[in-house]
Order: sequence, then C-alpha cells, then structure tokens
Amino acid sequence: MTATSTNLPSDLPISLDGIDTAGVGLVVTGTQRRLDLRLNRPEVRNAQTPSLWRVLAAIGARIRDTDPAVAAIVLTGEGPSFSAGMDRRMFTPDGIPGEPSFVELASKGDTALEEFIQSAQAGFSWFREVDPVSIAVVQGHAVGAGFQLALACDVIIAHPDAVFAMKETSWGLVPDLGGTLPMVRGAGYGPALEACATGRDISADELHSWGLALAPREDPQAAADDLIDKITNTPPGAVTALKHLLGGIDGLPEQYRREREAQRDRLRAMARLMA
Repeated sequence: MTATSTNLPSDLPISLDGIDTAGVGLVVTGTQRRLDLRLNRPEVRNAQTPSLWRVLAAIGARIRDTDPAVAAIVLTGEGPSFSAGMDRRMFTPDGIPGEPSFVELASKGDTALEEFIQSAQAGFSWFREVDPVSIAVVQGHAVGAGFQLALACDVIIAHPDAVFAMKETSWGLVPDLGGTLPMVRGAGYGPALEACATGRDISADELHSWGLALAPREDPQAAADDLIDKITNTPPGAVTALKHLLGGIDGLPEQYRREREAQRDRLRAMARLMA
C-alpha cells in the first residue's frame, strides 16, 4: 500500500486515501450508503494473495476507525466464479513475487509465523466486526479461502448453481481464515468435519439448509440490492444493534487463535514434504 490511492474513485461513501488497491485484484466502488468490493482476477477465477488480504484488512480498519454512514458492504467476484481460493503459486517453492512462500513461512519462529496468519485473518474478520451489514454475492465456485471469505460476511446470497468447498485439508492444511466456526455452528460438528475433511462440493441448497446462506436466487445481485433497500429503510442504528447482538453469539476471536496454531504446524509439515 502506498501513500496515495489514485486508482480509487473519488465519490466513495468513505475516504480510502492511502490505501492502494492497484495490482491486488480488487475494484472498489460505492454509492451513498453502500460500498462495493469486487474481486477482479477473473483470469485465475479471482484467486487470492496476501497482498489482497492486506488491502482488505486496511479497508476494514478504515471503516472501523471512521464509522462512515455506510449501511452495507457488498462483496462480489468478477467473471464465472466468486473465488477459487488461495493463489496456487503459494504452494510452489518460489511462491508469489514479493510474498513469502510456504517454505519460507515454515522456517520462521512460532511468533512470526502466527503473525503472518493473523495478518491474513485480519482481511476476513472485520466483515462481521464493523457496523455495516456485509453481503457476499456468490456465483460459480467459492473454494477454500473463497468459501471462507463468503462465510466471513454476515449474509451469503448465492446463485442456485454456485458450488462451495473447503479444500484446505485436501492440500495438507487446515481452514484458518475463520470459516470453521460458522461451519460447525451451522452444519453441526459431524457434517462440518465430513465436508472439510473430504473437501467435497457443497451446493447452494445444502449451504442454505445449514443456515449459512439465504435461499438461492437466480439473480443474487438483485436480491442483495433488495436487502440493502430494506436495511436502509429501517430507523438509524437498529440493524447495526441487531447485527452486533446476533454476532456476539460467535466466539470468533478464540477460534481464529486456534486456527493460527493448527495452521502453523501444518505449514511446517507441508514445507518438509516440499523439501
């Protein structure tokens, strides 16, 4: 991130000066009380990088610090898929230019390795912490980090053909971006364990049956627009108070810590296999 953000439009509902989204695959737009974040690497199905997570974390911190008059945040993905998850280059010895590879990460001490994971988690955790209601609009695939990014939001609205999968265990890792607690709370321990351990596809209907998404919609973006209209027509502060009341049921901070510790050990095991 640089000291300028000339790639951002000037009419956003919140100032994002100093946050540079160029090159991380994120388009930020907004109107009045709404902020739209669009993952924009369709050529790789919106695969995610640590740079993207840092920018998302910075946007979340700005919203938290400035308390803007934003009622809703809408998260979408450009192209046929919401997000295919982590950029696969992270799994190679060379990694992503300018970013540490898994091999490099595994060589760090416990504190440094957990701080890296915590910095990644910061790109996800704020969606439920801030006052605006966050809505993930999902089409195509939401896999791994893509699934967890959708689960980080308050509401998921998916196309009937959308497919979700928690693939981390299939790659020798564990989900460490906050998706495990919603899975257990929604599906139950056994179904969550089975879905995560196998990395199998989860349909939009099944996710809805678990209480983790609204009923699938042929036009999920229109459904999101309709929900935002209803939110903005409520008395000021009511939906925000309700969000934090319901969100307080989750013990997410403790779960994020547990995920960091588990992933730290898995990264080291993976690095040994790669070596």
